[in-house]
Amino acid sequence: MTRVLIPSGALGLGFDHDALMQGIANKPDIIAIDGGSTDSGPAYLGQGVSKYSAASTRVEWRALLLARAQAGVPLVIGTAGTCGADSTVDWLFELTKQIAKAEGLSLKIALLYSGQSPKDIARALHGGTLQPLPAAPDIDTQIIENCTNIVALAGAEQIQAALKTSADVIIAGRATDTATIAALPLMRGDHPGAAWHGAKVGECGALATSRPNSGVIQIDFDKTGFTIEPLAADTFATPGSVSAHMLYENSDPFELYEPGGHLDVTHATYAALDARSVRVEGSIWVPGPYTVKIEGARVAGYQSVSIAMLRERRYVENVQSWADDITAKCRAKVIDRMELDPADFQIDLRLIGVNAVLGALETQTSSPHEVGVMGVVTAPSADLALEINKMLNPYLLHHPLEEDEPMPTFAFPFSPPEMARGAIYEFCLHHILTLDDPMAAFKLETHEVAHA
Repeated sequence: MTRVLIPSGALGLGFDHDALMQGIANKPDIIAIDGGSTDSGPAYLGQGVSKYSAASTRVEWRALLLARAQAGVPLVIGTAGTCGADSTVDWLFELTKQIAKAEGLSLKIALLYSGQSPKDIARALHGGTLQPLPAAPDIDTQIIENCTNIVALAGAEQIQAALKTSADVIIAGRATDTATIAALPLMRGDHPGAAWHGAKVGECGALATSRPNSGVIQIDFDKTGFTIEPLAADTFATPGSVSAHMLYENSDPFELYEPGGHLDVTHATYAALDARSVRVEGSIWVPGPYTVKIEGARVAGYQSVSIAMLRERRYVENVQSWADDITAKCRAKVIDRMELDPADFQIDLRLIGVNAVLGALETQTSSPHEVGVMGVVTAPSADLALEINKMLNPYLLHHPLEEDEPMPTFAFPFSPPEMARGAIYEFCLHHILTLDDPMAAFKLETHEVAHA
């Protein structure tokens, strides 16, 4: 049997410290936590930085390092620093060394790097070992070379390689959400279907329980299945909450693809063992070709943003036609005065309180009493985006619905209203890479940190 303690769905989200201490008292074999994902968009991978604050990360990581020292078991994090780029692995490594020095900890630390060379990925593209996933964008060598960061998603095999170094702490770059949880149970011979299924259920901490924000759960893996138990007070799991997690961020509620095969839970059974815990059996692991997902991000342009506020009733009621007229007139002015091609820039007025989220798909028709107008200008350079936004400024401040009516004045909440967003990024690689050796696309290092 292998007991995995999962403190939270991601480092930086917080967790119940009392529940964590209960988990340590239960004598886990490993502590596993995720560091991030692509949920928050491509900017973090593009820039190679963490979404979460260094202060929050430091506080939570310190608590986990001290808990690990108390338990005497490995602590592993996957997708370190939100995006799992090599730079964020190094960032968390530096935080770890600082904490170790302050707390007098001696640690063996394994660093698993997932970063990929554009030249290697381009070579794989032309060699046929890089293949698109459904809905992947068209790519070529130039697009690959324009990527600011490319990562491969590690699976259980790469985490196992790090565990075999006998490291106290493993800081892994981009990895599947399940890999850090499934790796040790698989390495110790527990049921492979259960290892992957339990890892899927536990990837987001307590999300599959009655108190998702409580964070801490433990999962026991064995030869026939797994048992999940939340550790925070007044928190419980049910067969429904556990089985439903296969729907989370997954297009198929019965299959989940991972490096080296896929999980099939079609015939899985879920049973409440008591008021808190759930037992799952019947999951199947189906081996397949060894592929790893490849993610890449590149600069897609530069943006400048303005915000104006409308409250006058007639303008609020006619805000869409007002915004359409501004967009048309401002675009024409930019083309005329800056001699830009229409395809070289975008002006997008998003009506907050009307249809800013769904746009043309919005079905709610009630009239708001005020509308926020967010003007988003995208251009090939930061200077161009700002210049176009300055052309937009007079329209947002004074544009009338009709030419022959008195000049209106609207409200800017900031002065100046133009706010530079800098570079914006887009995902441009959504592919799989076939590997003969699971470690071929990854690099593993170990370091000794001695402060005892």
